[in-house]
Amino acid sequence: MFEALFLGVIQGLTEFLPISSSAHIRIAGEFLPNASDPGAAFTAITQIGTELAVLLYFRRDIAAILKAWFTRDGSAEAKLGTLIIIGSLPIVALGYLGQDYIRDTFRSLWLVAIMLIVFGLILGIADRFGRSQKVLTNLNARDGIAYGLAQSLALIPGVSRSGATIALGRVLGYQREAALRYSFLLALPAVFGSGLYELKSAIDDSSVSPFSMPEIFVATMTAFLVGYAVIAWLMKFITTKSFTPFVIYRVALGSALLVALATGLISAQ
Repeated sequence: MFEALFLGVIQGLTEFLPISSSAHIRIAGEFLPNASDPGAAFTAITQIGTELAVLLYFRRDIAAILKAWFTRDGSAEAKLGTLIIIGSLPIVALGYLGQDYIRDTFRSLWLVAIMLIVFGLILGIADRFGRSQKVLTNLNARDGIAYGLAQSLALIPGVSRSGATIALGRVLGYQREAALRYSFLLALPAVFGSGLYELKSAIDDSSVSPFSMPEIFVATMTAFLVGYAVIAWLMKFITTKSFTPFVIYRVALGSALLVALATGLISAQ
């Protein structure tokens, strides 16, 4: 239970920062007393907690989008709702087709380390040279699909859902706040879908996760509480700051992980 609580804190702290929560959960598992991978199912289920935090924090935005979309009033909110659905399709399709890779191959710490560094540098370059011209009302179908493809890269631990979508948004010319806000909203359908699917799997087959359902519940609720605080902080942070601190952290963590793997301190699988 203590390990589940600890992992829930990590999930809440890292889900919305562009540093990859799945990578941190994967790495942290190696240093727990049981020294095992918490698994893709555990990660997906606890992400339900962080997305509940998104629902709470952006409740007014989400309510306006849903109302506009169902009434088909032609507003910017209705358009945004349609683009969120379109942007969710790539990760739904790839997530379903690539389940075996997600649960096995993609969990290699060598791959996690490389993704932390590579996509950290991509985020840094995109944020440094990206134009800050567009807001969410400028979003179109082409950009929505591009966002969706970027989000699907987060199926690989180390990429970061928010990191990939924010980097893409900055390349397309969106302001930091707009790119971050859409990243949060776009994640809702995919994360809830994945989390509920894995929750059903965990209920039907306890072997998909080393944690029991009560332990997973505690981790999920912890992630919710911590995640809400992180959202509130991050939305204020990016109004005056860049993503450079996160880029430095990603490269440092990825490099340290490569050293640990190369010296045999931890195992890749």
